[in-house]
Amino acid sequence: METSILFPSDPDMITEKDILQLHPYSTYNSETNRRREVWCIVAVNESGVIGRQGTLPWRVSEDLQRFKNLTMGHPVIMGRKTWESLPKRPLPGRRNIVVTRNPEYKAVGAETMGSVEEAIENCREIPFIIGGEEIYRNALPWCTRVYQTVVKVPVDDADAFFPPLSPEEWREEDRSEEFISKTGPVYSFRTLYRR
Repeated sequence: METSILFPSDPDMITEKDILQLHPYSTYNSETNRRREVWCIVAVNESGVIGRQGTLPWRVSEDLQRFKNLTMGHPVIMGRKTWESLPKRPLPGRRNIVVTRNPEYKAVGAETMGSVEEAIENCREIPFIIGGEEIYRNALPWCTRVYQTVVKVPVDDADAFFPPLSPEEWREEDRSEEFISKTGPVYSFRTLYRR
């Protein structure tokens, strides 16, 4: 089958109305969300707590295993305090990127960058944002997916929190049943996607 496309050669035949009514052959560019994939992973309690005095306020070994399984092979972007809190540095099997305002800061085994935006732009693969509070806050506008482990542990003296996720911007796509960790706390897994 042969298709002919005709273009008027006389400028007088094209009116401003015709130009305004033109539609692209494909709506891919106008209809498809082309946001870059950036994922976030966090363990949080029901009050939004993520930390206390530079550490996790609970120990859920299943969360640590999930963290490892999901982030393996991906770049992980973190702040200096998170980097310094890691029991083993760098995280093996992942490109470690530390965001710091101090250009002299050395993170042996990791790359340092001056902003979350710079770190994301320097990743070819899908990066994971892994904390802490300030990094989550700065990175959340870039994020397209959030993996949460929700831990049912009250924490009275918390000093680090995950930013609240607006239901207008985020939809929950998956939530596991509640489990009891080998280490005691009740937890569940959630996955949220940006609308």
